[in-house]
Amino acid sequence: MSPDPRDRRKRKKPQSKPPTVRTGPSPDDSHQVVFFRRHRSDDAAEPELGRAALNSYPTKVRATMRAALVAVASAPPKRFAGGGYWEAMKGDMTGWFELRVDGPGRHHYRLFCLLDYDAKGVDKPLLVVVDGRDKPFRTTLSAADYAAVRRLGDEYRSRNPRSLA
Repeated sequence: MSPDPRDRRKRKKPQSKPPTVRTGPSPDDSHQVVFFRRHRSDDAAEPELGRAALNSYPTKVRATMRAALVAVASAPPKRFAGGGYWEAMKGDMTGWFELRVDGPGRHHYRLFCLLDYDAKGVDKPLLVVVDGRDKPFRTTLSAADYAAVRRLGDEYRSRNPRSLA
């Protein structure tokens, strides 16, 4: 007896997924690294505090931070698992990210960053460097330092289009 040529198993047709309609940047996209610039109505000098802090750090720290920012932005940030450099903050700083690098003389250098998916006029989500701080080894930043960083974040979010460098 020969085998039955009909396949008795039902073959399912591969179903295509419905097209995804995108209305804006996604957290899964690579990000663009930008620096927050204070608005002239908030500070006439319009400083870029994050860039100024980064540029004031020692050469090795600057190079490490710039490389880490590029790696985090292309990962994208929420998927980046990078050796303790990029950390999501907790408590009062929930929603913030900290780029951490230890420098010479056992000194800690920090950049405080936000992820922005609501900025108008940009094609990619933003990794925004808002501010930077440094501190001696095994010390903590004060509550006033963290409050100042949060105020800068509130100032950044208060305008759209964003105030960027």
